[in-house]
Amino acid sequence: MKTLSLPLAAGCLVATLAPLHAQELSIGLKSEATSMDPQFHQLSTNIQVGKNIFEALTTQDAVQKVTPGLAESWEAIDDTTWRFKLRQGVKFHNGSDFTARDVIYSFCRVPLVQNSPSAYTIFTGGIADMTAEDDHTLIIKTKDVNPLLPTDLWSLAVISADALGAEDEVVFAPDGECTGMGEVPQAPAFNSPDIAVGTGPYTLESYTRGSELTVARFDDYWGGTPEWERVVMRPITSDGPRVAALLAGDVDMIENPPIQDIPRIEGEGFSVVDALSNRIIYLHMQQLDDAPGIGGTDGANPLQDARVREAISLSINRDAIAERIMGGYAQPAGELLPPPMFGTSGREVDPYDPERAKELLAEAGYPDGFTLNLGTPNDRYINDEQVAQAVAQMLARVGIQTTVDATTASQFFSRRNALEFPIYMAGWGASSGDMSSPLKSLVATYDEVTGTGTTNAGRYSNPEMDAVLAEAMATIDDAKRDEMLQQAETMVLDDYGIIPLHYEQTVWAMKSDLTYEPRVDQYTMAREVKKAE
Repeated sequence: MKTLSLPLAAGCLVATLAPLHAQELSIGLKSEATSMDPQFHQLSTNIQVGKNIFEALTTQDAVQKVTPGLAESWEAIDDTTWRFKLRQGVKFHNGSDFTARDVIYSFCRVPLVQNSPSAYTIFTGGIADMTAEDDHTLIIKTKDVNPLLPTDLWSLAVISADALGAEDEVVFAPDGECTGMGEVPQAPAFNSPDIAVGTGPYTLESYTRGSELTVARFDDYWGGTPEWERVVMRPITSDGPRVAALLAGDVDMIENPPIQDIPRIEGEGFSVVDALSNRIIYLHMQQLDDAPGIGGTDGANPLQDARVREAISLSINRDAIAERIMGGYAQPAGELLPPPMFGTSGREVDPYDPERAKELLAEAGYPDGFTLNLGTPNDRYINDEQVAQAVAQMLARVGIQTTVDATTASQFFSRRNALEFPIYMAGWGASSGDMSSPLKSLVATYDEVTGTGTTNAGRYSNPEMDAVLAEAMATIDDAKRDEMLQQAETMVLDDYGIIPLHYEQTVWAMKSDLTYEPRVDQYTMAREVKKAE
């Protein structure tokens, strides 16, 4: 199996600052969590907050190596059967004991979560059965071979069956047909600490949408005493106020400071750490006949033509975006994950060739171009709206007159999932650390039942690629699976089913008496912030 070897760079300047309050940590977040329900929305802001409260059977370190979590160990009994030995002596925040029943309940609930913008059924859809040999031994049977099951399980939070009103016996059945579930609480209920009950190092203390989220130390945490007595996470979505809050001492740490402000922050004596992330920023194009927001085509959807999609890719100067807009804190992307992550091939970045782009548009029957709306969030990714505006200007130079429709992340995701954009810009961080993650979610044919293509709001479909991806996901041999994932990705990229733009470089700034190991998944994990020695 390939190993991840991405550069981590850190620079620190130490100066005399007012001492940090010994037991409280405050963090300024770039984006706000959309829910306290850890099974509602696959969004990094939700995940990084939820991981303080909830845990999973497995966990991942800063470079996405899978390690034991609530499961101490696991083994594959045969190609479709796994045995997990659960950790004993673990307590939920409400004092109940963690057992296999809680895991079964948690997996049963996933398909019952309503109105999920990015459903976790992509991880549970392949599970055929779950049974408990005893309170701390769990047998999981998959419908097909799934070599990534331990990796996938990191994404599935374990919640308290008692806290959510389950019956004494919960019996697993696929596709939301479990018994013993009781009345299943939906996402809004998790705003209450009585419902948001996990096994993590911190308990939910309070959550005020638009203001702050506060968690408190869980003294009975199985993993030892947490570093902080209390952690306050404040969404400060505007860059200027977020930096000002750090410089004024209102928060101890911030994520994603503006690139242009980094010299000033370091000059004031704060520490800055950064790392290349696994997050790909990409363009997705709608493949439906009646795609909205397109003009000058007599009702046709030009994005269904691979030549038009290639023209869009060739019209984009990725180097200019990385250097001028991202200030060097990005790397032009030719794939959906940065090499040498698992499943990457080392594919070259598409060249900037506007003349060839014009030729392709003419060949496709659009010599005079057409008009297009480009959807993007304006507070989710690093310089997201600025990047989208640059893309729009580049498209205009080849004849595609583009209007940027920028909204807040919550509005954007809702509208994207409603298929309101003919083309949109978004980002994806691979939860598994390998190519199967973006392929399954972003470009696999959308299928609500199987859970594939859950974030494929372009409705791109390539049955041949689907078949290769399915074969890869049923292959235990790492070398063969790596080759198949490369093949599947190449098929999509050769077809311009999705257009990679760049990989983000993630930056954190903090008081000089704090330390934080940068994570390639970009998560700001309060549980991993430490006092400097």
